[in-house]
Amino acid sequence: MFYKLIYIYNISILLTVPVPPLITSAMNLLGSDPFSRSPSYLDEDILIRKLLLTHDPDGRHLDSELLLRLTEHIMHCATTSGVPVTSLVSGLHFGAVAMNESNAEELSFLEPLGQAIYEISIQLLCNCSSEGTLHMRTMALFDMLGKYNWDEKLALVLAASVTSYGKFRLLMQLNPRHPLAASIAMLKRLPNDLRALKPRFKALSQLVKTMIDVSKCIIEFESLPLSHVELDQEISVAKSYIYVAAYWVIRSAFTCSSQITDLTPMKPEQVHVLSLQHSYSTVSATWELSSLVYRLSWICSCLRRQVDVCHQQLEKKIWEKLSSLFQEVPGDNQEVLDTLFASTNDLPLKDCSSQAKVGVSELNNKVVMLLISKPELLPIENLLLLVQQTYDHPLNKKNKGSYEIVWVPIPSTSTWTDAEVRSFKFFSNSLPWYSIRLPWLLSSEVVNYVKQKWNYTGEPLMAVLDSKGMVSNSNAIDMVMIWGARAYPFSASGEKVLWEEENWTLQLMIGEIDTLLASWVEEGRNICIYGSENQEWIQEFNSKLTEIKSAGVQLEMVYVGKRNLDEHVRNILASIPKENHAGSISLMKIHFFWLRLESMRRSKLRLGKSVDTDHILKEVSALLDFTDKGWAIIGKGSSTDIVKLQGKEPVQCLNLFLSSQWGENVANLGFLDAIRGAPEPILLPEPCGHSNVIPYAEGLIEGTAICEKCKHHMKKYVVFE
Repeated sequence: MFYKLIYIYNISILLTVPVPPLITSAMNLLGSDPFSRSPSYLDEDILIRKLLLTHDPDGRHLDSELLLRLTEHIMHCATTSGVPVTSLVSGLHFGAVAMNESNAEELSFLEPLGQAIYEISIQLLCNCSSEGTLHMRTMALFDMLGKYNWDEKLALVLAASVTSYGKFRLLMQLNPRHPLAASIAMLKRLPNDLRALKPRFKALSQLVKTMIDVSKCIIEFESLPLSHVELDQEISVAKSYIYVAAYWVIRSAFTCSSQITDLTPMKPEQVHVLSLQHSYSTVSATWELSSLVYRLSWICSCLRRQVDVCHQQLEKKIWEKLSSLFQEVPGDNQEVLDTLFASTNDLPLKDCSSQAKVGVSELNNKVVMLLISKPELLPIENLLLLVQQTYDHPLNKKNKGSYEIVWVPIPSTSTWTDAEVRSFKFFSNSLPWYSIRLPWLLSSEVVNYVKQKWNYTGEPLMAVLDSKGMVSNSNAIDMVMIWGARAYPFSASGEKVLWEEENWTLQLMIGEIDTLLASWVEEGRNICIYGSENQEWIQEFNSKLTEIKSAGVQLEMVYVGKRNLDEHVRNILASIPKENHAGSISLMKIHFFWLRLESMRRSKLRLGKSVDTDHILKEVSALLDFTDKGWAIIGKGSSTDIVKLQGKEPVQCLNLFLSSQWGENVANLGFLDAIRGAPEPILLPEPCGHSNVIPYAEGLIEGTAICEKCKHHMKKYVVFE
């Protein structure tokens, strides 16, 4: 007879009873290497071979991470009284963790998730009376779970084990307050006073927590896209740890279930604090659980280090591979896209319009535009303009199948928040493009590469990969906003060419934001685009233009407000008579007008242009920088002949125009020259001797030209360089 003071996780229990043989053997186990090779069936090499013989996955998929989160939540509620229902449960739908039955013909035998957990629970609750029997039961369960991946095996077993424990704890929490719980507890002869069992419950909770930690390591390893790089040695070591860790987690699950089963038939005297029998049973059970905690903690520590090594090596290899791929000309874009979207799944993308899972093979030999942004994507106006300029653009049918857009959301921090996940799910279910299916699994080195090489700082950008996978433009988003599908194939060199072909015209200003306005430009109509937030100025200006229109002059009027639209502009837009504004555009289209101008300025500045040397940039900047002054631009079709008036000029000019012999001037000069010459009478009909060289534009040689210096007619000549 002897006595010992035993410490179990900072809880000291003074025993005044003989130490049973089970405790002595457990103490020896605690002092030994957890991988000691005492029994033959625990020999590590033999054990791994036996485990691998049971492993035969059939391709089904289970969201083990989500199932493990639910398991954690159950355990938290079971060990904490009065826990309120959190939003976690509402967000955990079993539909998200159900088996993927997309291959229903091959996997028609798949059982529902609940059925799988139920069958595992039956196996766990079987009485394991001896060490050999416990090992055999563990191996039998591995045989039963052979069709699942390693992380899925553990998630299912933990779910089954914690469910049983959760039922027991729920019953004890409700007893004796709830009559039904009290009656069931009485029939099951459950103990009323659990104070003496607190050490056992604490050890049990600690063991389950450690089992969950081990499972998290395995889930993290299984989610690594290891097939995209070579890490043979690191992977081999990690897998050896995983096999052994999986064995001890499942074996520990049997022990947990056995402990729960042992609690149910206890007599009241067995759980009395001073009971000698209680001392034997509780301390023995607590020590058994604690020894498993020690073993699994040691395994988890080793596994954690090895998974970290694999992760670090993987990220390093991905960076090196990306850098190498973008420096050479590959045969196609598949290897580049495989590396960018490196995943354990062969279908890393989804078609947002149909929700279908797709692989990178769908992008083979196509120009791929990577829309990189925060999960919140873009302000709604910017997003709708982007959709209109691509998916709804008139040229989209012509280029359909030649290019694709893939949304790559990157969170503000390294961890996704619930709000960011909700934003991603909303937009990825609404867009007409492709999207990464599980963006939170995107490699951190891919994110770093995007930030460093493509200068992503949080503002949306569109990196363009040509059909070979080479970067042809690090940011084409402004290019798309300006020209839409017309800018295909969206290369940086193509952007320069497009600007060389452009002149400051109504066609450039309006683009394709509105089909009616675009048709007017094509027809060569006189169009007046004006803006202001001064209600009186707008009313006076409108009355003058209406008077001109009523006299038979063809003129279309379009109000575009100001750059920063507010409620005041919305009210002005609503107050403008529709009969005088056949081309009145919606507030959203007005947003489009200003967004395109902003894109024009950014594009020009990115190309190194300045307002001193670039006419288009000068005119765009003038419009964007107008304050509260009214302004008007009057032009015709795609001609570069444009009249710009601002402040008091528009109204004064129209007053002079109406007070002069404007009818004769319009007939002889055309409406634009008549407006231009209104402040100073035009001298007719002799031409002057001044000259002015301007770039050629289609339609420019038609009509007359007025000298800005002397207001005489000017003759037109075409000069060839």
